[in-house]
Amino acid sequence: MANTQRKQAPRRDDELEEAFDELEREAPDFLTRAICWLRKPEARIVRLPLGLLFIVAGFLWFLPVVGLHCLPIGLLLIAQDVPFLRRPVGRMTLWLLDRWVQLREWWTKRRRAAKARKQREQLQSR
Repeated sequence: MANTQRKQAPRRDDELEEAFDELEREAPDFLTRAICWLRKPEARIVRLPLGLLFIVAGFLWFLPVVGLHCLPIGLLLIAQDVPFLRRPVGRMTLWLLDRWVQLREWWTKRRRAAKARKQREQLQSR
């Protein structure tokens, strides 16, 4: 029987650190600076209450502005200081980032195809 397992890129030992690095690459500059600051050990006094606040806000998903998207952010902040959460939260974040990149690529291709179709229609109507 052939080996049908998909080869994955080598992962570092700490999925949470890798997740933070990937998040910094995908995020805008102002958000990257905030992430870098929150990762520092001296930011723990801000990171823990902020993480708990985001988790509570995640449970208020039915309200405008706050929502379910707050839950992974809160878990990510808390996992920096809670060792048993580092691996599952890191894996969840990497999975979500992978899905985000796939969605963005799909949307870009769709927009490009729609633009090309519109240009063809304009050329044919002349």
